[in-house]
Amino acid sequence: MMKLTESVQRSLLLLLCGAVLTLAYSPFYWHWLPFIVLPVVIRLIWPLAPKRAFRAGFIFGLGWFSAGLSWIYVSIDQYGGVPIPVTLLLLALLFSYLALFPAFAFWCWQKLSHRKFAWRFSLPFFWLIAELLRGQLLTGFPWLSLGYTQTDGIFRGLAPLIGQTGITVALWFSALAIVLAIKLKRISPLMIPLILLTCAVVSPRIQPTDREAEPTSVLLVQGNIQQSLKWQAEQQWPNILRYLDLTRPKFNHDLVIWPESAITALEPYASDVLNTVEQSASINGSALITGIIDYDRLNDDFYNSVIVLDDESYSYGNANRYQKHQLLPIGEFVPFEDLLRPLAPLFNLPMSSFSRGGYQQPNLQANGRNLAMAICYEIAFAGQVRSNTYADTDFLVTISNDTWFGDSHGPWQHMQIARMRAMELGKPLLRATNNGVTAIVDEHGSYIDLAPQFKATTLSAEVYAVQGSTLFNTLGNWGAIALALLGLLPAIRTKRVKKSVQT
Repeated sequence: MMKLTESVQRSLLLLLCGAVLTLAYSPFYWHWLPFIVLPVVIRLIWPLAPKRAFRAGFIFGLGWFSAGLSWIYVSIDQYGGVPIPVTLLLLALLFSYLALFPAFAFWCWQKLSHRKFAWRFSLPFFWLIAELLRGQLLTGFPWLSLGYTQTDGIFRGLAPLIGQTGITVALWFSALAIVLAIKLKRISPLMIPLILLTCAVVSPRIQPTDREAEPTSVLLVQGNIQQSLKWQAEQQWPNILRYLDLTRPKFNHDLVIWPESAITALEPYASDVLNTVEQSASINGSALITGIIDYDRLNDDFYNSVIVLDDESYSYGNANRYQKHQLLPIGEFVPFEDLLRPLAPLFNLPMSSFSRGGYQQPNLQANGRNLAMAICYEIAFAGQVRSNTYADTDFLVTISNDTWFGDSHGPWQHMQIARMRAMELGKPLLRATNNGVTAIVDEHGSYIDLAPQFKATTLSAEVYAVQGSTLFNTLGNWGAIALALLGLLPAIRTKRVKKSVQT
């Protein structure tokens, strides 16, 4: 029996470490797992030269993204119209691209610290740089960041202080401390995670936010319409009727929210439908917020939009609307479309030619409430959601259609990301989807109520608005950056000592 070399054993273990991290995210919630996996990864890469550390980081990233994002296969396989080998090739290219970012972080870390112990705590800084780049390059893909594992974990209280990115930094500091404690056989390095844990406990109690005394009644409607039927012309009216039928018995809520593109008719041509819905909302003293596709006939532009129907104030083109800014690659816009669209149905999906709305837009006004909007994928972009959340914002609202991903862990990861935005910004979150996960979350990220997946249903709750801004909303990623920079202090101090000795 052939014995595996040390290098192969290390690679297999790194691949396994990356893959098993999937269990730390929703719907599995093994939030303690990073405190085991990350120290093992550090210990495996610790003795390696920079080039080998890059390769090791790439292998770890490949396992992490391949397992964690395996749900993407469902949408490409069911709706892409490409052979399975091509699907697997596309996924391999995507996962390999994403794996370059942890590889870059570990290369930078070992480039400085391989022979200089003082740089060992620079890893959180380089990891943060890599994650910020991953969230920006090629329109960005900030999914599956490590901080999301703590949505229900011991570091969850850091969210309103330093955000999800700061929690990621805290995890790497903790992992380094655990490795050092074991290597040096001393408990003093464990003061680092203990201090971070103390901050996590104290942080939610010092946030300058206040919950209002009077609740707002909220109704979320989940239509559960099959993706194959959603965009068929003859299904437009039946789709709307389903939402109306689900809503009518419970229309007496302050806010009623329908999901992304619940109304599939183009807005300029849907005046009769919109007037009918608006009248129903007005009679019941309600405001209905719905996704719809706007079509700018003058410029031939489509916008994935949200409008408010209440008190007979709606008119086409009015300012009380939101247009999606962060578009989903392939699903909502196709890069190099002249080249790619003819190749396969994957690159020619319905509604895949959207234009972008502004990065920062006013809150929607609905029945006296200020709503910060995010449509589907853009809830993962913490910077954009933060830029659209103000001190007088009452609720975060996100609408989505995760039907593309079937009964996979993708929709649950999406829901977990949305919960983190509520925790960071200290605002309740209302999430309406076509077939799940539809939920109402308080300002601490805890579920108030949750609808079952794959069922036409409604979700009703009394929700308390929150005024004020968390420290994360004020500082953004600067808190995470400041924390990461602390890891460079030992190296800076060492250089100063050497200079003072030489002089």
